[in-house]
Amino acid sequence: MLKKILCGLTSSEIESLIEPFGFNNSHALKISNSIYKKGVTDIQKIPGIPKKLKELLSDISETGLNKPVASEVSEDGSVKYLFRTDSGKTFETVYIPEKKRNTVCVSSQSGCKMGCSFCRTARYGFKCDLTAGEIINQIISIPSLEKITHVVFMGMGEPMDNLENVLKACSIITSESGLALSTKNITVSTVGLLPGVVEFLERSECNLTFSLFSPFKEERSKAIPVEARFSADSIISLMKRYPLKKKRRLTIAYLMMHGINDTDDHLEKLRYLLVDSAIRVNLLPYNPGPNDLNYPSLPERMQYFKHSLVTSGISASIRKSRGADISAACGLLASGLKQVIFNPC
Repeated sequence: MLKKILCGLTSSEIESLIEPFGFNNSHALKISNSIYKKGVTDIQKIPGIPKKLKELLSDISETGLNKPVASEVSEDGSVKYLFRTDSGKTFETVYIPEKKRNTVCVSSQSGCKMGCSFCRTARYGFKCDLTAGEIINQIISIPSLEKITHVVFMGMGEPMDNLENVLKACSIITSESGLALSTKNITVSTVGLLPGVVEFLERSECNLTFSLFSPFKEERSKAIPVEARFSADSIISLMKRYPLKKKRRLTIAYLMMHGINDTDDHLEKLRYLLVDSAIRVNLLPYNPGPNDLNYPSLPERMQYFKHSLVTSGISASIRKSRGADISAACGLLASGLKQVIFNPC
């Protein structure tokens, strides 16, 4: 019999699993809390439930918690972890410690279909969608579980291309019977699959980040192929008119490349698109890979962009690149998977 995987189930789904055998919601909550808040991997070690329930669960289910198979530590303290699905597909997760927050950058897919020219993950190709349990396991199964304050879906894959699993993972991450993190501390990033963005905004209260790259359609199309199907203008228009609740943030991520998308014309168009809106801008330095002829915008140019946006009434910040030395920074994930050089965990 194929066993049920508990990680990725809501407490209600766990209750439905055990109710026919005479157990109730109280038992389901204890199971859920043990898995999601304490990372208990052995069903026999789940506290507060009867022995008969432990025996039942051992027969019909598994926790589904799996440790990473390898890890690598950056000079800046960030840690990249390598995970593997039961079918052997690999994907990466990054833990980013800071003074006031500790963030886990999770993957939603092994590989990616989007083909963005500035992203190394695109060259790895698409392998598979990750289940809600495999997404959540990336948070639970790293050593820093109790320190985690924020989760960002900015790892491998396009979250809107695996929407149901991403939405379910977000629901469990923010549920009191799950990881109990605030929705304002969860951010999901997208290159702009419009139907998925609409559904995500309607069904989730988590933050959304839209990866723009260029405010000019023809230029963006060359870097982000999905622009041909769903324009950046349509995504931004949706974000501008969408009502914000509970301190929800809608953000544009603007990856800056020297001489490519950091001209005065780009800045002027960016200001035109965002003026009088509540949309924030995160300016990110491009992270070049080996033999890459492109390089990031100069720090003073990024400061100029920020200052100009802020003085125009647009909230803007510069995000520091983390983990570039271990290919853990934005756009670099999967660049070393063909010759895994991680340290075994």
